[in-house]
Amino acid sequence: MVTSPLRIPVLSTAWRFAFVGAIASLPVGVVVNWVPNSEATVGGGVMIIGAFIAGVVAAIYSTDPDAAGLRAGFLGGALAVLALVVTVVSGAISGTMAAWPLSRVVFWVFASGLVLCVAPLFGLGFGRAGGWVANAVASRWTTGASAS
Repeated sequence: MVTSPLRIPVLSTAWRFAFVGAIASLPVGVVVNWVPNSEATVGGGVMIIGAFIAGVVAAIYSTDPDAAGLRAGFLGGALAVLALVVTVVSGAISGTMAAWPLSRVVFWVFASGLVLCVAPLFGLGFGRAGGWVANAVASRWTTGASAS
């Protein structure tokens, strides 16, 4: 009997494009944060700019830009919640932050859950916008090339 090789699970195309958009948005988010009075965060940059880039890439490769944007938005929300947790834990360890009462902890847990629920919706919208822009630009190029 011949045994089959191990199957390595591969990410779907929507997840791959979401990761591409998230990674590509990091330098853009840093540049936006250099603007005076900017309150941009890494999670917000991934949620908005990363989802837009994921939508563009997905539309170019004829994949659903909504799905790629939704997943990029989720990655941005998860990154934002992770940044909050790291900030709180590092402040608690260093002793610069006072102990939180239970009501504040419950609020932040609820708010983090809300961020994880709403962030994919922002990603969906910006992924759809990125797909629309990619399709609009591609249709202009093909129309202009055939008219010449």
